[in-house]
Amino acid sequence: MSKNGVGVLQSIYQRAVSRYWARSARLAAKTDLSTLRKQRARARTLRHYLDTLIAISESRLALPMIGSNAFPVPHGTEWSWRPEAWREPLPIKGRSSVGNREMLGDEVTLFHDCRLSELTLRQLRNHREADLAPFWLRMDVFRFDGSFLSLAIDLPPEAVQGLTRNHLIRLDTNVEMEKPLEIFARLNIKHGPNTEQIVRELPLDAEEISVEFDLAYSKLNEKRVERAWLDLIFEGPEMNEVILRDLTFSRRPRAEL
Repeated sequence: MSKNGVGVLQSIYQRAVSRYWARSARLAAKTDLSTLRKQRARARTLRHYLDTLIAISESRLALPMIGSNAFPVPHGTEWSWRPEAWREPLPIKGRSSVGNREMLGDEVTLFHDCRLSELTLRQLRNHREADLAPFWLRMDVFRFDGSFLSLAIDLPPEAVQGLTRNHLIRLDTNVEMEKPLEIFARLNIKHGPNTEQIVRELPLDAEEISVEFDLAYSKLNEKRVERAWLDLIFEGPEMNEVILRDLTFSRRPRAEL
């Protein structure tokens, strides 16, 4: 059979399958439970394949490309990374009334001490040509009765492999907000029973923001480094919308003096 013939048969078959599921959906409220249970099982299997197809097609057709870890880095950079929430589509795109220690994906955790959470956190797709990150995060804060609000990003094991006090760790981000507020970045490095913490205030007067954490001034035990994470700490966040267009990390040796 010619390729055109196969294509015609596939088209006829696909239309028939679509009509079957459309009719099943219309009659679902009246279908007997035994049949409905079988249809549900088949529909769930079909949905898995359709979701996979949609996810792969969106990743290949959308701009910027999903999974992209490309961004400018300083000369001498030996490790660079864009977290999952800015790089890959998350299974759950957003959360409302976000509780303390609630996660969005596997790497981002929101911390707060509100008695009643009026916080939302959502992943959205970047479509602007100027954006390098495939996705961005938006945090909406309404009434806020807590004393602290922070977003923690877990760094991968590669970030601390071979880490010494001779290293600089750099954070680059792009932040938008409805009204001004202070944001602090705190790098935490666990080494043995201790955790080294270095805090920098983000210079929010620029659209492209960079801060560096110089480990030369730390008391890091290089032989016992276990893991690292970054806290973004928001001061006075009530009735504000904060957009993190991109967030990336890089590591390089500091220049010898």
